[in-house]
Amino acid sequence: MAISSETRAEALGIFAGVVADAVLGDPRRGHPVALFGRAATALESRLYGDARPAGVVHVALCVGPVVLLGVAVARTGNPVLRGALSAVATWAVLGGTTLGREGVAMAEFLEADDLAGARGRLSHLCGRDPSRLEAAELARATVESVAENTSDAVVAPLFWGAVAGVPGLLAYRAVNTLDAMVGHRSARYERFGWAAARLDDVANLVPARITGLLTAVCAPVVGGSARRSARMLRRDGHRHPSPNSGRCEAAFAGALDVTLGGVNVYGDRVEHRPEMGDGPKPSVPDIRRAVRLARAVGFTAAGVAVLATLLRRRR
Repeated sequence: MAISSETRAEALGIFAGVVADAVLGDPRRGHPVALFGRAATALESRLYGDARPAGVVHVALCVGPVVLLGVAVARTGNPVLRGALSAVATWAVLGGTTLGREGVAMAEFLEADDLAGARGRLSHLCGRDPSRLEAAELARATVESVAENTSDAVVAPLFWGAVAGVPGLLAYRAVNTLDAMVGHRSARYERFGWAAARLDDVANLVPARITGLLTAVCAPVVGGSARRSARMLRRDGHRHPSPNSGRCEAAFAGALDVTLGGVNVYGDRVEHRPEMGDGPKPSVPDIRRAVRLARAVGFTAAGVAVLATLLRRRR
């Protein structure tokens, strides 16, 4: 059965978008995700209420137009234009290169014994309070953030792009961005952010587990054991309070042969995370290993996504 020109164009567009992200990373100004975030913030100022229904309306009004935009792009009949738009959408929603750069930046600060610089940079990766973190805890926070965001920033958007094309790419990034903005636990967002958090959990359910499996496959890239990574994924992946993040972190812990988890401080909130893995706590050199592993997982996921797109609709 022949593959349609539209399907080939979408697959080529995903490939081109991955290459664009690898070469260019995120733009410093005018990033579409940042523009979406500003629009979501403006809408929140009008809709906010300390109740779940208000959050549901906020999510619907933010995600709905993005989905409609994706559907309009998907209906483009010209294969060349369709491929170009698919490439732009893929590039816009991926964050693998920026994630790797942030991980390397943290490694450079810690390698230079610049704790102040590392503490100031950690906010680019996660929301933990870095003010009292020493090098070992900063390294752990970085490795855990790289592991979790390998799914959020790379594997999940590629998964939804392969499943649903441009609408899937754009809808996933909108949902994930809203979760980062309002889905965290706080007095303001406990109820209002419920819908965004739960929708993000659902959107990442399959991608997080794919990330765990791909991490095991790619473990030898950093001198790790695929079998150990898979074993930690099975044994510890469910222990994390998030239904998805633990799958990624447990697989990374096994691949890097370290132990992740412990006490995390987020402002006034303290979380005691179960430990995952059997090795020592991460040290500064493990940051660069985590970045290499994340890149390997991302490129493998890209290859799978292109192939899945080609097989999605055959005529």
